[in-house]
Amino acid sequence: MFEWKEEYVIGIDNIDEQHKKIFEIAGRAYSLLKNDFYVDKYDKIVGILGELRDYTIYHFKFEEEYMLKTGYKRYFSQKVEHDDFTEKIKSFNLEKIDKDQDAYIMEIIEFITEWLVGHILVKDKLINS
Repeated sequence: MFEWKEEYVIGIDNIDEQHKKIFEIAGRAYSLLKNDFYVDKYDKIVGILGELRDYTIYHFKFEEEYMLKTGYKRYFSQKVEHDDFTEKIKSFNLEKIDKDQDAYIMEIIEFITEWLVGHILVKDKLINS
């Protein structure tokens, strides 16, 4: 489900590699959803959310510094979107995970998918144009 495609390449090597890493984290969330061998996925879900939060904070900091360094004119709108994404990740309610773990994973996957594809293809592509 989370395959890196050439259409996601924005042409800035470090940022492209970081985007690939985010896709890899999302892919692990999808693999967890499909894995019927785990009866209790709580710890894995919390781990994926933590890694996603930490890595996107690192990535956004790098990307924002790059935009500032290069004088990117849409920096502030990107910053707002990055902050919104980070807040959404932080707002996932860990207490609700146990009620329906697979539904919770699916919510995370849908959020990441929509954001990743839309943000990279629409917003990040403009950074290098």
